[in-house]
Amino acid sequence: MTNATDRESVPEPPNPIGMDGIEFIEFTTSRPQALGGVLERMGFRPIARHRSREVELYRQGTMNIIINSQATDIPRTVEPIERPIISALAIRVRDADAAYRKALDLGAWEIPVRARALELNIPGIHGVGESLIYFVDRYDEFSIYDIDFRAIPGVDPNPPAIAGLDFFGIVQYVGIDRTNDWTEFYSQIFGFVAIPDTVRFGIMPRGLLLQSPCKKFYLQLIEPDGAAQYAPIEEQLQRIGLGTPDVIAAASELEKRGIEFLTTDKVHTSERGALTKAVLGGVMFELVHAEAGEAKSLS
Repeated sequence: MTNATDRESVPEPPNPIGMDGIEFIEFTTSRPQALGGVLERMGFRPIARHRSREVELYRQGTMNIIINSQATDIPRTVEPIERPIISALAIRVRDADAAYRKALDLGAWEIPVRARALELNIPGIHGVGESLIYFVDRYDEFSIYDIDFRAIPGVDPNPPAIAGLDFFGIVQYVGIDRTNDWTEFYSQIFGFVAIPDTVRFGIMPRGLLLQSPCKKFYLQLIEPDGAAQYAPIEEQLQRIGLGTPDVIAAASELEKRGIEFLTTDKVHTSERGALTKAVLGGVMFELVHAEAGEAKSLS
């Protein structure tokens, strides 16, 4: 007799490009030192600089953040404003070229090659707004930073994370009635799966949560509401979510380092999450309670 659990077992969601988590998140700005100061207060440390471009690598625990101030790479939406924006997301995959070609087959838009002589060519596609999505397959013993970056002398290349902070996800602002369009984009090309509204993380109740097929991070799609519905719509990657098993401890340590958190009737620091005040024209970070491996355990 066939076991009932075998008969009714639900297959794992597809992972068409072989996704394996986030390699780095990139900001572009014409004020790299100002943004670097914010990142350092958040616990990140500059550990390397690009060999030929105005690009710097910051790290904390397992998280990598790139600050790109190369003038030709700064999107038109930033100029002449100096505010930093999240301009790229780099996804770890088993085979970058295969993932790139699969994404194109599934309807993604390619981007021109930007690599120069002796630089790695990291394949990528267009994301929301003017952002890019890269595919990286060198992230174990040999990484993309080993070729393109020079280590900053005397700096610990693996600074520890504050209160176990790790990438939890990214919040994306979408246009009115555009949630379904972006859900289809992320599910068709990458294999993201929508999470039921009954499952919530952090303190921000709005938006649709999408879980990555590797179960290592989330995307949250948020449409404008209230008065924001009548303002000009700018679809963009808006903020980074950082998971931690102890939000209160993480927020307390970050406050000691000069980070301020929002405190209103609706948004305030709790065991579930916290939201930093906007700086430099809109840079924010969201803390979310997440035990180690929690993203992997949900289905």
